[in-house]
Amino acid sequence: MGTTAPARNDAGEPYTVGLTGGIGSGKSTVGVEFEKHGVAVIDSDAIAHALTAPGGAAIEPIRAAFGAAFIGADGAMDRARMRDRVFQHPEERARLEAILHPLIRVETESRARAALAAGAPPYVILMIPLLVEAARRDAHWRTRFRRIAVVDCSEATQVRRVMARNGYTEPAVRRILEAQATRAERLAAADDVIDNDGGTEAIGPQVARLHQQYLRLAGASRAA
Repeated sequence: MGTTAPARNDAGEPYTVGLTGGIGSGKSTVGVEFEKHGVAVIDSDAIAHALTAPGGAAIEPIRAAFGAAFIGADGAMDRARMRDRVFQHPEERARLEAILHPLIRVETESRARAALAAGAPPYVILMIPLLVEAARRDAHWRTRFRRIAVVDCSEATQVRRVMARNGYTEPAVRRILEAQATRAERLAAADDVIDNDGGTEAIGPQVARLHQQYLRLAGASRAA
């Protein structure tokens, strides 16, 4: 597993745990288990979708950077066109991320502070599917988190789940996997690993243990 995260981030920052895993690993299932303990689980993908929806804060910057062709008739970002663009021109991904990431960060921090102010447990979960991939391009991503928790399962399990859930063919799923960080890369980045190769009944006890651990760590951080 990866090295332990720094003891503290910037003064006053919420104690944040990054939750990640490959496609089909079961991140959402794990997130729901944390929510059962009252923890605020903030989904970066959901925020990104809101930012690029009609009227979203990223729409005009995207229009200015990429052109009107990347905004659909409904006023939302044309996700299919943008996916093709950044896939064919990797340097364009950096342009898009330069627009989205600062906005996502502001929104996640706002939600985290609001959750803690409302009496949620003293840490938050930030769910980022491509956290390891983002950290590969920008090492500063790692400093945003006190811990990184990886939802882990075998590649065969990922393929089976995504085929059943999305109706994709096996070659299509494997192409997605090839574009993501490897299982070994995610495990190397992990402070904590949640094994999701079995049934969902095995998730609850693992999350319960991590919840108690994060409560202790967040409490110690606030006292330091």
